[in-house]
Amino acid sequence: MSDTQTRTLADLKDLAVAQGSTVSGEVPAASREPKRDAQGRSYGTGRRKDAVARVWVKPGKGDIQVNGKKVGTYFARPVLRMLITQPFLVTDRYNQFDVYCTVTGGGLSGQAGAVRHGISRALVNYEPELRSVLKVAGFLTRDPRVVERKKYGKAKARRSFQFSKR
Repeated sequence: MSDTQTRTLADLKDLAVAQGSTVSGEVPAASREPKRDAQGRSYGTGRRKDAVARVWVKPGKGDIQVNGKKVGTYFARPVLRMLITQPFLVTDRYNQFDVYCTVTGGGLSGQAGAVRHGISRALVNYEPELRSVLKVAGFLTRDPRVVERKKYGKAKARRSFQFSKR
């Protein structure tokens, strides 16, 4: 288990405050400007496994819509809903933003990860000073793990066919 996964939300906030915006290669938050469209929304693209999420974030009362459905209907498992709300909890912005997103590809777990990645990127576009907190939490990093391809002469990616002595 990695170090980031074992930290609590409070630990992540404290760590981000202690580091400030000194994450390597990062431009200070003061020099960044928010990116918002005419409706006051910010956009972020999230990816995980084969899933791609297009996410729009705007100030509101915490409504989250995924592919035109409420988040509770689309992601029925509580773990997936918790995954999606993590960026808001880490940044103390829970129930302050409405989220509209469209997700394609992959399964539900990959789609939830893609939505979390997209929400994090959209929040940074809306409020650039949140970047250090989200970066330390690991929400701005695209998870590179994907399914290994099947090889010829194998039943799956690595599994061999059953051996028969006779």
